[in-house]
Amino acid sequence: MSEHLVELVTTAARRWPDKPAWIFDDTGEPGAGETLTFADIDRRTRRLAAALAARGVSAGDRVAVMLPNRPEFPLLWLALARLGAAMVPVNTGYRELDGGHVIAHSGATLAVTSAEFADLLRTVAPDTSVREVLTTEQLTGSTLANSALTDGEPVLDVAATPETPTNIQYTSGTTGAPKGCVLTNRYWTTLADDLATAFPAVTADDVVLTAQPFHYIDPQWNVALGLRSGATLVVLDRFHPSTFWRKVREHGVTWFYCLGLMPTLLLRMPPDPEERDHRVRAITASAIPPELHAELEARWGVPWYEAFGMTETGGDIRMYPRDHDELVGSGCIGRPAAHREVIVADEHGTPVPRGTEGELLIRGTGLMHRYHDDPDATANAFRGGWFHTGDVARMDDEGRVFFVGRTKDMIRRSGENIAADEVERALLLHHGIAAAAVVAVPDELRGEEVKAYVVLSGEHGPEELAEFCETKLARFKVPRFWSVVDELPMTPSERVAKGRLREGDQRAGAYDRKAGAWL
Repeated sequence: MSEHLVELVTTAARRWPDKPAWIFDDTGEPGAGETLTFADIDRRTRRLAAALAARGVSAGDRVAVMLPNRPEFPLLWLALARLGAAMVPVNTGYRELDGGHVIAHSGATLAVTSAEFADLLRTVAPDTSVREVLTTEQLTGSTLANSALTDGEPVLDVAATPETPTNIQYTSGTTGAPKGCVLTNRYWTTLADDLATAFPAVTADDVVLTAQPFHYIDPQWNVALGLRSGATLVVLDRFHPSTFWRKVREHGVTWFYCLGLMPTLLLRMPPDPEERDHRVRAITASAIPPELHAELEARWGVPWYEAFGMTETGGDIRMYPRDHDELVGSGCIGRPAAHREVIVADEHGTPVPRGTEGELLIRGTGLMHRYHDDPDATANAFRGGWFHTGDVARMDDEGRVFFVGRTKDMIRRSGENIAADEVERALLLHHGIAAAAVVAVPDELRGEEVKAYVVLSGEHGPEELAEFCETKLARFKVPRFWSVVDELPMTPSERVAKGRLREGDQRAGAYDRKAGAWL
């Protein structure tokens, strides 16, 4: 088993030099339609490492990367790993407030982006440690497009260890601003090795597909898996339900992972006479709607396997073939992976009896090291030697885990984690909002929608407030529902009593941006 990303790159280049490693689907955008072999990845990441080193990047540095799904994104990630530096992925939907926080908090000293995001990053850079914002063209000139590398050119790889950080990967915290997960080489190699050796046992005969943006961990672990297994990775620009299965057939995909709203949206597409004409042998997904599980399998004629993981922990629990037929539609997320221990515990961290609900706790190899620059949050998350997920679960007598719900003040909209506190802080930047509280509203399509309760100090309409919020946060975080109230209910400790805000029909009397009307 390789112990760091650079080993995965060099080993893959040696074993499968001319085999297609990455296929970027042709959308007409920069980088689209490009195919890279494993040897190309080795050569290009060496060139990029040299270009980054020339800009002063060295071991231990952090570099912010804000790019769409183009080859430069994973190439930069692997090039930074060659230098012992860490990537800070920045969500391409972020704006000044949320994007500025990630870059400032991470301590990134360089930012690499595309032309479309350069002005945004240059706007936030003066309030951060970033000394230079570069487009990929400025960084590499024409060398990125030229895969040739002479044997005489130096290799700048540092002596990275399995515990060398490769990412500060930001994920929404339970409260407050997003937290930066410090992920190491071991995190990625553990995840990739498990998927290559245990189910789904991806090999060089497989074609894997990802449709998520590269600033999430899913495409990144798909890259690591491809390097570990020799599988070809197909990268879509993003998830398009109307064309997704056509792309699966076109590229001969054999396995893929999806999550959130994707299964539901796929089922809503009109039936296609060719939709069973594919090579997919298995599908792994998180949060499969139990009531739709059997329908998903019947429509495409392939088994869907539930899985559970977190940015902090990687791949933890998944359904295996031996349990699949019995548990379709049950809400079971499977058994712990070989490198994981899992318990369901009470508030003291003591395991509860089988069948009893409690908090899901995890430990094992390849978890994040810590939350960046947040020792209190790290200590709280790892108290008692277990990572506390904040999720409620139960375990049956056979050790299979069933997901019940979340304990966090978090909104899960279309697969995106949204911290209510972050949205509230953005709203309070508006001069006309005296107080704000944000909660989740159950939604059949998106799982949950965002609702804001606001106390106003002037005449301001919901559309004005939402448009202001869109300048500060990613659009998926902007509330859909709005209620104007005279005051917010408070607890005796002077905290907003969100439980009271969640009572009853939260849509009644609210303004719905989607409908453009008061309900």
